[in-house]
Amino acid sequence: MSGRRTRATCPDEAWELIRPVITAWKARHPSVSGHTGQYEMREIVNAILYQARTGYQWRYLPHDLPPKSAVYYYFGKWRDDDTAETMHDLLRRQVRESRKRPRGPHRRRPGLPDRASFDERAEGHDRAGCGKEEPGPKKRHPHRRERVEEPAAGRRTWRAASGN
Repeated sequence: MSGRRTRATCPDEAWELIRPVITAWKARHPSVSGHTGQYEMREIVNAILYQARTGYQWRYLPHDLPPKSAVYYYFGKWRDDDTAETMHDLLRRQVRESRKRPRGPHRRRPGLPDRASFDERAEGHDRAGCGKEEPGPKKRHPHRRERVEEPAAGRRTWRAASGN
């Protein structure tokens, strides 16, 4: 698209990294009618990046980007078949390499809890190492009704809940 450019554009080195993924996706998903698309894929990516950075609703995309219907179409397709995740992984790897960080997940830094301590808490252990307490009896609301099965009559009825 020509004219004024938005600030959220895909840098050239990032575009060169994800362009083969998008080209392969387009080859796997040809249009039934043979239509190649009215908008450039880079403009679609720019619009998705703009929406992700600003958090605006899709319908408020600037006029110098493709319309919401075209942008959201590709976003939904790429999200559903994990193409978006593949592009994200490639871009994340590029950023990690540019910052001279390892490719995989971050290493454990001293002073931070490891995964085992989080798993213990999820199992009900607090910091003192005690197990979680057993839940007490269910509280009943005085005006709540409960469903009762009457197998002899073969029907279901409602009655006031017993007890408080």
